[in-house]
Amino acid sequence: MTLELRLPGGVHRLRTPIALDAPDRPITSRRVYAAAHVVADPLGQNSPGAPAAVDWDATLAFRRHLWSLGLGVADAMDTAQRGMGLDWPATRELITRSGTEARAVGGLLACGVGTDHLAGADHTLRDIIGAYRAQLAVVEESGAQPVLMASRALSAAAKGPDDYLHVYGEVIDSAAQPVILHWLGDMFDPALAGYWGGASLDDATDTVLDLIRENAPRVDGIKVSLLDAGREIELRRALPEGVRLYTGCR
Repeated sequence: MTLELRLPGGVHRLRTPIALDAPDRPITSRRVYAAAHVVADPLGQNSPGAPAAVDWDATLAFRRHLWSLGLGVADAMDTAQRGMGLDWPATRELITRSGTEARAVGGLLACGVGTDHLAGADHTLRDIIGAYRAQLAVVEESGAQPVLMASRALSAAAKGPDDYLHVYGEVIDSAAQPVILHWLGDMFDPALAGYWGGASLDDATDTVLDLIRENAPRVDGIKVSLLDAGREIELRRALPEGVRLYTGCR
């Protein structure tokens, strides 16, 4: 069977889906999270500025499928269209629903913790810490592992590396379990330019390592999205023992 999509540039032919066999035992050589997308309600008013309309049945069915393959799910992050149409009310519901499904099947789940519900601009560091903690409570209540996402509000408010170390240190200290850090580069989000307060990526890497070394028992790992394989390798070699480097793959 061949499926066709008629697009402005021509006809795009899709291959017949390949059925994947479910593993007969848990994956042990790696910890693998699938960055699952959210399925939009095709009849919903998903226009800029409107509340996100999600097809919950299809969204959760996809997550159950991923768990059946032995994968964990990394949810409520930029890969779930967060910051690109998925607003905080829908994100909160996604976290809660995914947590319920994960508990039902014994699935591994990590969910993003951010500050995207803050309204307006010119936030103080105290505001940002409070916003992180509010979302952290939602994620922990769902039973998921927290992933501390990069914050546009913090990028705008921070005056230098010490501000990042202060904010992240306070949030990590509030977490009930080790967290995963997520360093998203400005090639994915221009609002994150200069993240970690350094003048260069080398400076930023030094700040990240200072943060992780100071909090190593409470940091599970870090996911780096910089499109720089060499930097990921160097960072992995510099991490304290027991702290993971989560790398993306296709």
